[in-house]
Amino acid sequence: MAGRPLIAIDWGTSSLRGARLDAEGGVLEERAATRGILSVPAGGFAAVFDELFGDWMQPPAALALIAGMAGSRQGWIAAPYCPCPAGLADVVARLAWVAPGRIAIVPGLSCERAGVPDVMRGEETQVFGALHLLGIDAGTLVLPGTHSKWVRVEAGRIVDFATLMTGEFYALLRRHSILARTLPDDDGGFDAAAFDAGIAHALRSPGLLQSAFSARTLALFDRQPLAQRPSYLSGLVIGEELRTRALRGGEQVVVIGTGALTQRYERALASLGLRVTGIGPPAAWRGLLEIARRIEP
Repeated sequence: MAGRPLIAIDWGTSSLRGARLDAEGGVLEERAATRGILSVPAGGFAAVFDELFGDWMQPPAALALIAGMAGSRQGWIAAPYCPCPAGLADVVARLAWVAPGRIAIVPGLSCERAGVPDVMRGEETQVFGALHLLGIDAGTLVLPGTHSKWVRVEAGRIVDFATLMTGEFYALLRRHSILARTLPDDDGGFDAAAFDAGIAHALRSPGLLQSAFSARTLALFDRQPLAQRPSYLSGLVIGEELRTRALRGGEQVVVIGTGALTQRYERALASLGLRVTGIGPPAAWRGLLEIARRIEP
């Protein structure tokens, strides 16, 4: 990679972002567009790539690495999953080349849990980037989202991970369950006390199927103001997620992401006595840089 310009791209389901990096991983320029894979017609990925990043690829030595859903069956080309445990060398060995030596798609990862497969695309790159930015090679990392990912790393390799549909369950309960009738039309502002109460109730309950009904009964008995209820429900579902994790007091958990949702996870984890480290968008770019550094000329 010495002297080669690197174009780092995160191509997701609903959005597309890219960065032009220097040799040390510094961002020279960034671009973003609402051109996720679902908005690209069949056979149209090369045109979208050229439209947004064609000028960046003009240097003959430029290399583009693409992480995320661009490697799915609905994406540019299918990049088969790399089985866990997997480190950077394993990922590099399974790069799917769109244009040999010039444009490659990073494979997602797969693992087996109780005889059932689990998968991720894009999060693995952020995990590898976070490890290098923090100077660690082991630990527990969480990537909050519609489908949250909990990742366990040992000796620089992702050995296991689990997907939890927390954000999606919140949306289902919020809009399509009996609870929706007792909730305001919009979420309004974040209520920390109500969120904390939801976390606490979830942790002492046997499961979300039972604890979720408290959002209805608290409203039924007028024991919770209307404006607090969305934050309480958010605490219930995130608390359920934490309840299922084998977390130990004093353990470090790295939270990867930005925005309000990430802040809620950091608050919930800290309330359990965990050491929380947050890291944002640079994780994806650093992960792609570390992959690029391991590509043989």
